[in-house]
Amino acid sequence: MPKTSSRGKKKKKEKRTTNKPCRFCADKLTIDYKNEVLLRRFVTDRGKITPRRITGTCARHQRALAQAIKRARAIALLPFVKIYYR
Repeated sequence: MPKTSSRGKKKKKEKRTTNKPCRFCADKLTIDYKNEVLLRRFVTDRGKITPRRITGTCARHQRALAQAIKRARAIALLPFVKIYYR
């Protein structure tokens, strides 16, 4: 007697994506490594660069943003880690 599974097929969840406009494209902002206030918005409390899917920036500006954050870290405008962990 063959065993039959009582489970049905798993339904795939549909992703609903809302397209956030890129802040830099919409407002014609320029990304500068010296603009510490702007760069801090795109860094988490642990010092990680926030991903594109959360910030809503386009690919070109996300690459420029990551480069600017790395430059600001190198010359000590931004910390590598904001909070000290033991």
